[in-house]
Amino acid sequence: MGYTTLILHHEYNRATLTLNRPEKRNAISIEMIEELLAALDELASGPSRVIILTGAGKAFCAGMDLNYLKQFPSQSSEQIVSDARRIAILFRRIWSFPKPLIAAVNGPAVAGGTGIATLCDFTLAAPGATFGYTEVRIGFMPAIVSAFLVRQIGEKRARDLLISGRILSAPEGLALGLVSEIVPDDKLMERARELAASLATMSPTALAYTKRLLTKFGVEQIDRELELAIEESARIRATSDFSEGLAAFLEKRKPIWRGE
Repeated sequence: MGYTTLILHHEYNRATLTLNRPEKRNAISIEMIEELLAALDELASGPSRVIILTGAGKAFCAGMDLNYLKQFPSQSSEQIVSDARRIAILFRRIWSFPKPLIAAVNGPAVAGGTGIATLCDFTLAAPGATFGYTEVRIGFMPAIVSAFLVRQIGEKRARDLLISGRILSAPEGLALGLVSEIVPDDKLMERARELAASLATMSPTALAYTKRLLTKFGVEQIDRELELAIEESARIRATSDFSEGLAAFLEKRKPIWRGE
């Protein structure tokens, strides 16, 4: 199928999926979420054995699109829950994808962009790539990704990143285990293709079975936690601090928190 927010390129036994909204720093829109899910379904049943995921331009993914964020205050309670569930479905699909996924992080990966990058099996990062779960800065919460992050790096480290909302450098991401390898900018895609070629020489059945087993280890807990995360994500959008934080972010001013 054709995509408007993505570029899907097949080559030999691998595919490269590029987030393609460079003018928006590849920010996540509803359309991009739907297209990512469709592309992953296409790739899961297609001939490619390994998938490389990267971003067009200077950023990997800047998180949610501003126009997407602007819709939040006018959403109904049903729409709020549906919106949170949409993100949960995408993250879970990346986490449980049956074929090896390699993220080639060419620049900033913020909020939801960090989730996409670090839920892949391998996360290769350019030296200037940055990461961060910045939602608390605007009165929101990184609810959906938290279910996965605690499993990835442990609760103490996850609390640090999720509560502080701080930005991580590529070397710090490597030290925490969120980044697999740091690669020079001009070698990033070459290294991703090299890794993909190596993985493609292995039994696709063995890789699929290994990934399925790893998913089975945590799927029941993940699914329970995602339902809780969806509920909490919807609940915080009803708070005054969320409304103020979002307004301040869109108006490019400091928020005035009320604590409610």
